[in-house]
Amino acid sequence: MDRARRRADDLLRNTLPGAIVDRLQSGDTPPQEAQIADGLEQVTVLFADLVRFTEHASRIAPHELVVVLDDVFTRFDEVADRVGMEKIKTVGDAYMAVAGAPDPRPDHADAAAQMALDVMGCLEDLRWPTGEPMAIRVGVASGPVVAGVIGRRKFAYDLWGDTVNVASRLESHGEPGRILVSAATHELLVDRYAFSEPVTVELKGKGPTRAWFLLGRG
Repeated sequence: MDRARRRADDLLRNTLPGAIVDRLQSGDTPPQEAQIADGLEQVTVLFADLVRFTEHASRIAPHELVVVLDDVFTRFDEVADRVGMEKIKTVGDAYMAVAGAPDPRPDHADAAAQMALDVMGCLEDLRWPTGEPMAIRVGVASGPVVAGVIGRRKFAYDLWGDTVNVASRLESHGEPGRILVSAATHELLVDRYAFSEPVTVELKGKGPTRAWFLLGRG
């Protein structure tokens, strides 16, 4: 019985952040009465996406595609664990992570910058089964979010808000092999990291928006 409980706990902690599991198990917010929901004023959200994924996916066998995604996301998971970021989810070939949730941390932007640079580096030796080199785009944004657990049968910890939308749209408007960050993230990092000159991107729902490419550590 104890072994089964430990296994169930391990599985739950692979699905939800540890701090959220502790709150659920302590009865801090009973799922049958109310959802866990937090307003967090300062986090940094990262999105990473494989370039030309649909094109490559159409040219390889299903098993090969799953192997590729598993390899890529396992590498991303290892980076997230190393820098202390929380993986939120994968959607297709997109990977989402956050620093500063569920537990606030003052260096959230630094953690995300480090992860962004490291995931670029961890794919340098990877190629598609076709032999073509693999590339990703990364978008990073800082600011407030709402974070919480949704679902009754299958729990999911997720984030919502303008910061999430900006990070996602910066990724999709970025360039292969580069990291595009928001003005808020740039302001938090500018004295410790190297950046390009500002660029203007047209973001859905926001119009012309200033952003910077993160080049490396200063």
